[in-house]
Amino acid sequence: MEEALYLQDSYMKEFEAVVESVKDDKYVVLDKTAFYPNSGGQPNDTGKLIKDNEEFNVVFVGKFSGKISHEVDKLGLKQGDKVKGVINWDRRYKLMRSHTSAHIVSTVIHNETKALITGNQINEEKVRIDFNLEEFDRDAFQRYIEKANEVIQKDLEVRSYILDREEAMKIEDIFKLAKAFPEDIKKIRIVEIGDFDKQADGGTHVKSTKEIGKLELIKLENKGKNNRRVYFRLLDQNL
Repeated sequence: MEEALYLQDSYMKEFEAVVESVKDDKYVVLDKTAFYPNSGGQPNDTGKLIKDNEEFNVVFVGKFSGKISHEVDKLGLKQGDKVKGVINWDRRYKLMRSHTSAHIVSTVIHNETKALITGNQINEEKVRIDFNLEEFDRDAFQRYIEKANEVIQKDLEVRSYILDREEAMKIEDIFKLAKAFPEDIKKIRIVEIGDFDKQADGGTHVKSTKEIGKLELIKLENKGKNNRRVYFRLLDQNL
């Protein structure tokens, strides 16, 4: 598999790579990439690939058959081309802040209720998380968001590392998802937020919780038996 640079450094804004293949003139696979593919509730990065001063806008990034594919908006890239990748940083950074905040909120709720995540979606405007939770109390959810804000203001370090599956499974509550983790994944990336939380995760995150800013509860939805949905957002989008 090509090298996923975003797993090593979420703050990488530019990189150089070589085109490995092009399908249907617009789906480009590189030998390495900092573009995050649409996955796990986190949207794909956008940006551009540049070859000899010609720009190809990256409009979608996905992972197919283990390969990260970049959909570009025009023809012209060929196998063997050397390109420079440039990430749409404003979008990426908002998604990083939102993703780390989602870990904090889900852990606060899990610690309080033992509820697991049944679904989630992050975008630039808001974050949505679904929980298998029986109780449905707006005041309680408001308290959860307030507790999350307290954690954020502690300026905790966020770091990631890889563990063998057997070692990772020894960590209590390493998976906050109700859905079982695929058995064929033998190496597991852990995202650790100070001494507050450890979760298995493959997305992009900030280095410190204080970068997130402050969270605000938007709304709650009752999606059926034991299915609760919470929406919240970053109050300061201008960091």
